Amino acid sequence: MAIEGTIQSAVKSDKAIIGYRESMKAMKSGGAKIVVVSNNIPDAMSAEIKHNAQAGGAELEVFQGSSKDLGTACGKPFPVSVLVIKS
Repeated sequence: MAIEGTIQSAVKSDKAIIGYRESMKAMKSGGAKIVVVSNNIPDAMSAEIKHNAQAGGAELEVFQGSSKDLGTACGKPFPVSVLVIKS
């Protein structure tokens, strides 16, 4: 997957924000370039993230894997439901 390489590069260069609350802050402030969500997040959370990503002018990508898979792609030992790649 091409998105996995982008995620790993952003995490290594410290341009990734991991976690729902911090990602929402970044989207609302307009500091988000790409928003990546796992495919198993709740619908209500997904709708809120989609709305804030559009309002902040960020691109929304759906990771084709669970939050555990997204956490592994980030090199983290815990599930990651959403992450933001900063502009």
